[in-house]
Amino acid sequence: MNPKNSILKVLLVCCVFFFASGFSVIGHRGDPIKAPEETFQSFDTAFSEGADYVELDLHVSKDNVLVVSHDKNLERVTGTADIVSQHNFSELSQLTQKNGEPIHSLDQVFEHYKNNPKAKFLIETKKTSKGNPQNMESLLKECIDKYNMQSRVMFHSFSTKSLQNEAELMPDIPRIFIAGTIKRVNFDVLSYVTGVNLSSKIITPEVINTLHYMGKSVYVWDEMNESPKKWNTLVNMPIDGVVTNYPATGNEYRKLKDKSKSKTLNQNVYYVNNKDEPIYENPYRLIKTDKVVHPMDGYHITNIIKFKGKEYVQLGENQFANSSGFTPDYELGEVGSYFGAKAIYRDQQPNNYLYKDPTSSKIIGRMSDNDSERIQSVKKSGSNVWLKVRNGWIKSQYVLIQLTDKNYYGNTSKLSYYNLPENQRYKNIDLLQNLEAWKMSDNAEDLNTDLLRDYPNSNLLFPMKIESDSINHI
Repeated sequence: MNPKNSILKVLLVCCVFFFASGFSVIGHRGDPIKAPEETFQSFDTAFSEGADYVELDLHVSKDNVLVVSHDKNLERVTGTADIVSQHNFSELSQLTQKNGEPIHSLDQVFEHYKNNPKAKFLIETKKTSKGNPQNMESLLKECIDKYNMQSRVMFHSFSTKSLQNEAELMPDIPRIFIAGTIKRVNFDVLSYVTGVNLSSKIITPEVINTLHYMGKSVYVWDEMNESPKKWNTLVNMPIDGVVTNYPATGNEYRKLKDKSKSKTLNQNVYYVNNKDEPIYENPYRLIKTDKVVHPMDGYHITNIIKFKGKEYVQLGENQFANSSGFTPDYELGEVGSYFGAKAIYRDQQPNNYLYKDPTSSKIIGRMSDNDSERIQSVKKSGSNVWLKVRNGWIKSQYVLIQLTDKNYYGNTSKLSYYNLPENQRYKNIDLLQNLEAWKMSDNAEDLNTDLLRDYPNSNLLFPMKIESDSINHI
């Protein structure tokens, strides 16, 4: 046996499923679709929809109050073109949004939610390219300490200066760098942040894995135009969190992923099945792509996902297929010796139970006696080889195998069988397969015994070698 194959088999046996790690759902400015952004109504809606955090933005007023607003100019949200830094908060708090709520300070937000431990906040500090206002982070620390919110907040910002200040003042609070391009993520920035928040346009599994390897968390944000197709992509990646305008949708996908188990695998495989299999965008919402898996084609799988009692293999980014029929490349010879052959149940075998699939304990029927059926797919599971016949799956040791010379989707079972080392060939060959021609029909006449005795010995199952054979005395 090839030592490399032995190692791979050991790794496969030792590899166990683990629960897919969920991601945090962060409502971008609360739920800005269902309520005016960064109002209590917006925050409450997001929390009720399952958001773990709500995101809010900060500017500093003329009298050094931290004001909750995305824009420094309040015209878009209040209809009044006041600049936050040019007015005292007493003036700004008179401005209202469409639902009648006033502009809030961070103090007011913390006061409002201080007795709700599940209310957590991702705070974005808005600063100029020169790092102004200079006192924002010290004001932020004072507010957090005042309400004991250290365990209920995270920071993120486009401003590297702000993140550096937060690292010095509040080193125990997570700090996330927002990047619209991967070029901005460098070793200098990574030295004082705990994670990055990347645009969905640039994020890839490779980028995520690299950052995770460096001990950094990875969040993703979208360009305000999220769609089911985008979620089907994001949910397949090992992200730590998503900043979304649709927290209810994010929570829905998170729940689907949390119900699954997965294991990482790095394996070349072949699809040993007699029909095309659809490829899906993810195993949670079975939305078909325009691609299919073809019989006897080779693939590379990176993960196996268990979801709602079924297994799926990941064949590429946003490409998943039902795992049934896939076999490691090093087992192709053994599995190929069954594929396209026929299986027959004869009464001397232990049982003829048919199962829904190799991973199921559900019996769905029985295989007929003495009725050969084409083997449509093969699956090796541990020491067992499972065969798919017309109405279900059966273990190979419970049937006899009839090899064939015919090409079946690019495979010839007899050739595959005899290409195996002799000590690896299975022994349950159906020895009665070639005796079908010997069966006498109802209309057949008795053979003349003289002709039978003179029939060439080489064509008989049990050649006559001695004169005392009873056939000679008939």
